[in-house]
Amino acid sequence: MNILDKIIADKRREVELKKSLIPVSQLEKSVLFERTSISLAELLRKSDTGIIAEHKRRSPSKSVINQDLNVQDVAKGYEEAGVSGMSVLTDGKYFGGSLEDLLYARASVEIPLLRKEFIIDEYQLLEAKAYGADVILLIAAVLDRKQIKTLSEFAKNLGLDVLLEVHNEEELEKSIMSSLDMLGVNNRNLKTFEVSTDTSKELSEKIPSDFVKVSESGISSVEVIKDLKNYGFEGFLIGENFMKTEDPGASAKEFIKKLKA
Repeated sequence: MNILDKIIADKRREVELKKSLIPVSQLEKSVLFERTSISLAELLRKSDTGIIAEHKRRSPSKSVINQDLNVQDVAKGYEEAGVSGMSVLTDGKYFGGSLEDLLYARASVEIPLLRKEFIIDEYQLLEAKAYGADVILLIAAVLDRKQIKTLSEFAKNLGLDVLLEVHNEEELEKSIMSSLDMLGVNNRNLKTFEVSTDTSKELSEKIPSDFVKVSESGISSVEVIKDLKNYGFEGFLIGENFMKTEDPGASAKEFIKKLKA
């Protein structure tokens, strides 16, 4: 059983437990449920940098990245730096995140927030909406075409943007459908955890132009982004590069300044 299989098995149990405690009707009563979402896809199309900065405490591949900061300060720092959006990891067991992180980020900033989670159930989309997300992530490696269609259409009905993540051509081909806004290429091989931006370059021409192209993982320099822009990428998800510093917001600001230079 690889790490992804383990995460999904745990996630199924977790979602069933939550469903037994918090009914959908309660999520729908959230004050944030009526909020109009901000479209990350639209912002990325207009942005000259396209940075989606992440809040991530730890990961299965890197163990602890940064446990010392609170999410509000990170979110404010990112917003001041001028990022296009912020990704908030809400998985507890493997990434040290929570839905509360999403809530605190939402209370602190106006930028679009992506709920970074292993989504397998419509219930998690209702949670995302109730806790202030604007965008949800679907991972092609753990969903079949029918699930991607059902979940993405459900998200769109809630007014959420959908970022679909792929790792290879096979995943991409099964995933292309009109209910997606952004197609993300994860440069990390989920089985080996090795990273190469060649994955993004190879898949770029196979992504139809009506989707915003996002490159994820392994982006640690301005040069890499400038290179990827030549392949039509408009969004760049940066996870550990900012979080491994003492002040992620200041790191993002410096990075964006260089990118614009």
